[in-house]
Amino acid sequence: MSHTKMNYFEAEDVLHVTLSDEPEVNSVEISPNITAELNDAGELIGIEILHASAFIRDVILESTQGKLLNLATPGAISTQ
Repeated sequence: MSHTKMNYFEAEDVLHVTLSDEPEVNSVEISPNITAELNDAGELIGIEILHASAFIRDVILESTQGKLLNLATPGAISTQ
């Protein structure tokens, strides 16, 4: 049974997302601060994000900037 839970550990600035209560058998480093936790079948059961506050801030900023760039059309920006 899948129960998605999110826990933030403020003192360590770690965000842990649990997708399943299954035991972790393996893990894979996706990027320097993100680890995917896997069950015995190699399925994703959790994600751990180190330096979570900076990661989430950066993701939100990148997403917002991308949306703003998509709204700008070539003729909408004046160079004068």
